[in-house]
Amino acid sequence: MRYSQMLLPTTRETPSEAEVVSHQLLLRGGFIRKLSAGVYTYLPLGLAVIQKVAQIVREEMNRAGAQELLMPMVQPADLWR
Repeated sequence: MRYSQMLLPTTRETPSEAEVVSHQLLLRGGFIRKLSAGVYTYLPLGLAVIQKVAQIVREEMNRAGAQELLMPMVQPADLWR
């Protein structure tokens, strides 16, 4: 896909609700969009970054002989105590 055809909703203004610099940059750069308190949508550019990082981690885990697993989003609290 051409860069000119991608959805890149960038802004020049710093969002008032974003206090942390990294949060401000992600919003301004068009990586994420806030839906509600603590809930964000990954936009195409943000999703591409996540997929690239996941691929690098997966390659390094394979090289080290590690195994990948997928855990459910909701887990018993006792697992983490």
